[in-house]
Amino acid sequence: MTDTALSPSLPSSRPRRAINPWVVATVVVIPTFMEVLDTTIAVVALRYIAGGLSATVDDGEWVITSYLAANAIILPITGWLIAHLGRRNYFLLSIAIFTLASGLCGMATGLGQLILFRVLQGLAGGGLQPSSQGVLLDAFPVERQGMAMTLFGLAALIAPVVGPTLGGWITDSYSWRWVFWINVPVGLLALGACAITLRDPDYLTEQRTELRKQPFSFDAVGLSLLVVVVVCWEVVLSKGQEWDWLGDPFWRVQMLAILFTVGLAGLIVWELNHPNPVVNFRPLRERNFIACCVIIFCAYAVLYAASTSLPALLQSLFGYDALSAGLVMSPAGFFAVIAMPFVARLLGRGTDARWVIAAGLLTMAAGNYWMSQMNLDISPGQAIWPRVVLIVGLAMCFAPANVAAYLYTPLALRGAAVGLLSLLRNEGGSVGTSLAQTMQERRDQFHSLRLGEWLDPFNATARSFLEEASGAFVQQTGDPIAAQQLALQSLANLRQQQASSLAYFDVFWVLAVVMVALLFAVLLMKRSVAEKGTRIGSE
Repeated sequence: MTDTALSPSLPSSRPRRAINPWVVATVVVIPTFMEVLDTTIAVVALRYIAGGLSATVDDGEWVITSYLAANAIILPITGWLIAHLGRRNYFLLSIAIFTLASGLCGMATGLGQLILFRVLQGLAGGGLQPSSQGVLLDAFPVERQGMAMTLFGLAALIAPVVGPTLGGWITDSYSWRWVFWINVPVGLLALGACAITLRDPDYLTEQRTELRKQPFSFDAVGLSLLVVVVVCWEVVLSKGQEWDWLGDPFWRVQMLAILFTVGLAGLIVWELNHPNPVVNFRPLRERNFIACCVIIFCAYAVLYAASTSLPALLQSLFGYDALSAGLVMSPAGFFAVIAMPFVARLLGRGTDARWVIAAGLLTMAAGNYWMSQMNLDISPGQAIWPRVVLIVGLAMCFAPANVAAYLYTPLALRGAAVGLLSLLRNEGGSVGTSLAQTMQERRDQFHSLRLGEWLDPFNATARSFLEEASGAFVQQTGDPIAAQQLALQSLANLRQQQASSLAYFDVFWVLAVVMVALLFAVLLMKRSVAEKGTRIGSE
């Protein structure tokens, strides 16, 4: 535990003064919240960023893609970096570089500069999540580690929920540059607080001492393969729909897909046979861990898919501005904060995490199904409550999934396990965003064609609509020909509006089905109760 950690340089020194775990939890959650927030806060500002830097909106999307790719590259090797640098040193270094990169992003004068600084920001921020998670698990006794995961979940869950709202408010009220500059004072405060309170636990100090006795080795081949895989993956997810996926006439998607497949196969084979792999896949042999990886990946895919689809629906079909759409989504975060302590209490009382996860998945399914039954005549309140149900369901899944994931994982593999789970959590968001966009556009085309099949001269309702609309336009314009054309355009607009709404509702329905299907992963898990005396702390 961190409150009795020894100095890394003086292993035999007397124990340090105990630090209240709640103080430790407070200081490490701040930078985690800041880093996760940056995955979504810049989304609503992309148009402003592109305009301010004289770039197209499509090119501006690289601001998001570059950050996610850099973040994904560093996550799997966090365990290796912590083992060699020390968790405290690595955590402080990550906060410092992330804060510096945030300031540089706000000062960028061109899109190329901004993308470069976002890569630096992503590389530094990638280590904050697994490091803070490890600190929390080591700071609390085993019977209260459910609460530790709840605190971590507050940062990892609430940040992407409030990100678009906060980003929209900052951009509208000040400038897109403040989306990045807001990290500077928060980062400096977190850096000072963490430097004062954090110490490495005994087992990490001993591990680092043993590593210093061994010849230094670094898996450069593994890291190179990882970079190829992650970059191909992120670019395809970001640009796949724009480039028409496998129908891309320039073969960009096809070539990236081939590189990704070959690179991933090579990475797995190389790392499984390497004595000191930069990405350790061995935690995936444990049944609970791989089941929780699937659950967390899909749950975050659903979260991000719903979090991008709902505001897009509200803005495109209901006429909401970015801030109003964000205000519809924000109350869900408040209810998640309320729900998570109850989940932590259940885990602390010995409740099997599997049943809490199953209840959370069903709740998420209910929230998505509720949204799939909406229509274009609803009030803002009728969009708020399905979103609340969805987020409360995710809050019910997060802490028990993290507890169950590490319960049977050997201590020596905990660092690699946290890195892999954090990577899959982030990549789930990327997949969900991309698939939701693709699904919505494809289903929009489908419904437009199907609705158009019924709009012919033999449809009495369509004829009645055109006659009434033509009469109204004749009174306004005095031109019968123009009135007829305007009536036809009104009917076409109405068809497109209904087709778009049905497409969004189809997305929510599919997300509900995915959540129900995840119950089979829960059935594959072993009993997941954190018994007293069983250590599940990790990096």
